[in-house]
Amino acid sequence: MKAVVCVLVLLWPVRTVGFYAWNGADSYGDVRALLRGFASAYRYPENGGFYPEQSVQGVGGVARLMSLGGIGAQVGFELNAYQSYIPSDLLLGSLASGAALDTERSAALDWSYSDDDYAHLAIDRLNARWSVQRLDVRVGRQPVNLATTFYFTPNDFFAPFAAQAFFRVYKPGVDAARADYRLDNLSTVSVVSVLGYEPDPQAETGWSGRPDADRNSYLGRLAGVVHDVELALLAGRVRRTDIIGASLQGEWFDWLGVRAEGHIAAPRDDVENNYTELSVGFEHRWPTSLELRLEYFHHGSGADDEDDYRLVLLPDASGYLARRYLALGAGYEFTPLLRGEALVIANLVDASRLLSLYAVYSLADEAELALNVGLPVGDEPEGSRVRSEFGLFPRAGTLELRLYF
Repeated sequence: MKAVVCVLVLLWPVRTVGFYAWNGADSYGDVRALLRGFASAYRYPENGGFYPEQSVQGVGGVARLMSLGGIGAQVGFELNAYQSYIPSDLLLGSLASGAALDTERSAALDWSYSDDDYAHLAIDRLNARWSVQRLDVRVGRQPVNLATTFYFTPNDFFAPFAAQAFFRVYKPGVDAARADYRLDNLSTVSVVSVLGYEPDPQAETGWSGRPDADRNSYLGRLAGVVHDVELALLAGRVRRTDIIGASLQGEWFDWLGVRAEGHIAAPRDDVENNYTELSVGFEHRWPTSLELRLEYFHHGSGADDEDDYRLVLLPDASGYLARRYLALGAGYEFTPLLRGEALVIANLVDASRLLSLYAVYSLADEAELALNVGLPVGDEPEGSRVRSEFGLFPRAGTLELRLYF
């Protein structure tokens, strides 16, 4: 019955209005909103030890309010808040589909309205910007993205997207301060500081409301362009790990896009060994709108055998279990209103795979309908023994309606 009601709601014609905006003599601002309603169904492997039920389905939604403004070119602000409702039965499947929940940030700006379902009111972004000449400074809750590759992003340390996440418009914010100084038109020095928090099972988000100095992060990045290729160096401390890394992105022979990023990590905990994270990708887009992307990921902190998988992941973990991965993605614009994407992720350690299919159809200028399907292939768990990573994943389907105001 829930699925029938949701389909009727999704297909019912609606009329939307544009966002509110104003422009003064030396000020500007706008207010926008996004409503997302979805119906999801998951079918898990037959294993009562890992999953309470084999099949679950339900409906949920997210309402998001966004505002940008400023005074002149020097001062600006950003506010982004959302109210979410995800039934408890869908939480596990949502995580497998690449949803980002409970980012490491202060619990003081997050309020829960249910002990069972994921019903949260949260301030996702709240920051102020100051700009003068070549310097931009932003302080407050903001997204921090240092990645250049697309599917596997080892240099994106703060709330990264999962490889199988297709909707990436709103990256979660973290409590940070960032300064970017433009050396010239093509070179930038960036300094980033991000507050860290200890895990707190009693908190609404699973994180403490007070910063923990031992988990704070400090990073410096130098980026410049050499022969049409952007090169960047990265160094600093991410939580309790010292890192030094680099990245590049550009195009070879005016045909092949090349992206790479990675770092060497030295945990300050003596029981953890140093490791290397590296992702390399190639991509090309044809005039027909067909786009192909191939990425290889060396996950140095992952396991080289499925018997060594750690399912109780630490908060610093990326979420990937194995040492080596390969991803192949494709995108194509079938019509001006319909675009489709497909992604295959292969775990090269246990030979499991995840096929993700995505299609989005534009209903109007301010409305779109999206379909997301996940099909895992791999050995399913036996008792408490994990035989493959993607063999743990459910078969999943989600139909979502997005309305922009």
